[in-house]
Amino acid sequence: MNKKQLKKVFRILFIAASIGSLYFVPWVLVKAWILPLPETVQEQLDQALNYGFDGMIVYIDQGDKAPEFYAAGWHDRKNKIPANPKALFKIASITKLYVAVATTKLVKANRLSLDKTLAEYFPELADRIENSNEITLRMMLQHRSGIPNFVDHPDYYINPPSSKEETLNYALDLPADFDPDTDYGYSNTNYMLISDLIDKTVEYSHKQFIKEEILIPLNLTNTYGSIQDIDIANLMSGYYVGIEEDLKTEETGLMIATAEDVGVFIRALNDGSVFEAGEQEIYTSIYEYEHTGLLPGYQSIAKYHEDIDTVIIQFNNTTDFNGYEWNLAEISYGRILKIVERRDY
Repeated sequence: MNKKQLKKVFRILFIAASIGSLYFVPWVLVKAWILPLPETVQEQLDQALNYGFDGMIVYIDQGDKAPEFYAAGWHDRKNKIPANPKALFKIASITKLYVAVATTKLVKANRLSLDKTLAEYFPELADRIENSNEITLRMMLQHRSGIPNFVDHPDYYINPPSSKEETLNYALDLPADFDPDTDYGYSNTNYMLISDLIDKTVEYSHKQFIKEEILIPLNLTNTYGSIQDIDIANLMSGYYVGIEEDLKTEETGLMIATAEDVGVFIRALNDGSVFEAGEQEIYTSIYEYEHTGLLPGYQSIAKYHEDIDTVIIQFNNTTDFNGYEWNLAEISYGRILKIVERRDY
């Protein structure tokens, strides 16, 4: 077979493989991507309900314009309560931004050191976390520690932990994912330990410290550390595909907030107003300025778009095992951004 014939065979095989792969494409994602872009944000939310979301909330803050609030679907599916754009929501890993800011403030105050090791801060865990004498606070903040992510443990969802101690146990006495500072590996364990470190340093709850140092100065009166602190009726319900049960009453230990409060925080984070003198330089060296969040029943995206001076927060209250709902949420967010970018004001 000559080179030309061989090239033709490879082309045929490539086309066949491509056609075969299309059989496995989740067409709901393709449809969500290629549908004509609606004229308004509200139309996009209404359209997104066809993707399988029970409810959605969007908050938009563009420069000096009045904030915009949108909602579609259900706040509470069982009781037929419509989605409320000012409802509380479990913001999941967006919480890490608040923890990183709190840590920054303690570093600036010389109460913590970015270069001190895990073994020094947690001597009781030194023999239970590999490389603990090499892992620094900076590496933990940057997800460069190599500490295993407790949610990746094979038993995590089979035997869900009922306490912080049980949760941490799913990350202890395991081989490191990689040597410290040689790679990036997102690990919730890092931020669980950092939250504990803040507790130890200030000698009270890191949630109270966040409230004092971040929430009160920014007048964020609709941000909370636990479902114990709220009227549960104000919390948007959360649903998992295939399960009828409402997941809102599950305590996660992570923060709860309105989209507006998250939006105000994201703008303050990006314009620097959440920081005191010298803190933003530290923060920029250790963490990011946007985040997403995912819990059973709760998905969130929080970003600032500098080119159009716009904060967009999106919450949706439906998740699934295969991740399609997450992909659909990202597609919806991208389409909302396009609508905002093309609008005439």
